Amino acid sequence: RNHRKVVTRHVWEDSKEWVRSNRLSRSGKQLYRKRKETIERSFADAKELHGFRYCRLRGLPNVSEQALMTAAVQNMKKMA
Repeated sequence: RNHRKVVTRHVWEDSKEWVRSNRLSRSGKQLYRKRKETIERSFADAKELHGFRYCRLRGLPNVSEQALMTAAVQNMKKMA
């Protein structure tokens, strides 16, 4: 009626901006570089060595069990 447009932001937009600015800071860039050495390497090992590329069973409970067992095995290998 008054020919004004109202632009609303999503409720998470402030948090997303904070995370984005944190990631693009100097310390955030250094941490992000280390990610490929730790987290991404862990997923690559799970896919290559522990059969995580394909699920052997069907259904969310079975897939969750396989993921937890794979994570447990990786943690045991890291401790040994």
